Amino acid sequence: MSKTEKLLVTGYGGFVAGSVVWQALRAGNWDVYALSLDEPPRQEKDFHVIQFDLLDDTRLRQVFTQIQPKAVIHTAALADIDYCENHPDDATRVNVGITRDLAGLCAESGARMTLCSTDTVFDGRRGMYVETDAPNPLNHYAQTKVEAEETVRTTLEWGVIARLSLVMGLPVLGAGNSFLAKMIDSLQRGEKVKFPANEVRTPIDVITLGGALLELAATDFTGTIHLAGSTRLNRYQMACQLARDFGYSDDAVMATDSNAMEGRAPRPNDASLDNTRAKNTLRTPMRPLMDGLRLVKEAKAIQTP
Repeated sequence: MSKTEKLLVTGYGGFVAGSVVWQALRAGNWDVYALSLDEPPRQEKDFHVIQFDLLDDTRLRQVFTQIQPKAVIHTAALADIDYCENHPDDATRVNVGITRDLAGLCAESGARMTLCSTDTVFDGRRGMYVETDAPNPLNHYAQTKVEAEETVRTTLEWGVIARLSLVMGLPVLGAGNSFLAKMIDSLQRGEKVKFPANEVRTPIDVITLGGALLELAATDFTGTIHLAGSTRLNRYQMACQLARDFGYSDDAVMATDSNAMEGRAPRPNDASLDNTRAKNTLRTPMRPLMDGLRLVKEAKAIQTP
C-alpha cells in the first residue's frame, strides 16, 4: 500500500481512535487524517488533525472532499449509555446522523468505511453471539448503534460493521475513556473499585483492536465482524485478574450488579461475542485477556518517553 492513500479516522482524542492513529503512524503505510471534536490531545508532524463538530454536515462534506480518503474508520460516538438514555435525541443525532452523513459521502466517493459498533446491540440472554444473530437492544445507545449498522449496510456495498466487545487497555494517544486507567488510578489512591459481576464479556485489548481495524480498512472484507478477545468472563472476574497483575489484592475489587442500580439504563447480562469469523478472516490474532494486557503494557512502554 502506498502512503499516498489517505485514511480518515473520526473520534481522535478517544481511546480507540488513539490506538488506530498510533499504529497507522508506526506502520507508515497510510497518510492519516484524524478528526477531533475537542482540541486535539497531541499534534504530530506525521499526520493531520482537523478539529470541528461532525454534526456540521457542510463542514464535514468540505473536509471529506478536500481529503478524498481511500478508507474511513468511524469511531466517534456518543457512548455514555445513561446519557443516551436520558437524551435520546442527542444520541440519535450523533450516532445515527453522523454515520448516515459519512456513509453517504463514502458511497459518492467510493471510499471504504468501517463503522465501530458494539456488543450491546444484543439483549444478553445467552451470550457468545455470532454475526448472523439478530440484535435486540435493551437501551437507547444500543438502539442507535443498530440503526447506524443498518445505515452502513443499506448505503454501502463495501461497508464494514465491526462490533467491538468491551475494550481494555491504556491510552497511547489522547486520554479517551479507559476503564483500566481509571481503575489503576483508584487503586493507587487506596480506593475500592466496583465492577459488575452480572455483565459477561469477551474483552479485547485496544492494541489488538486498533490493528484489526487498520487491517479491515485495507482488505476487501465486507459485512459484519465481531472483534472480541478469546477470554469469556464477567467484568468483576476481569477486574480481579487485572488488579492482581498490577500488584493489587482482589479485596480491592467489589462485585456489583449493574441492573440493580436505580436510575441506570438496562445493560445486557451476557453480551459475549463469538470471534470465529475474525480469527478466520484477519491476520491480527484475537488474544486472551492477559496476552492482550501484556501487549498493552508493551505499547505503553514504547509510547512513554
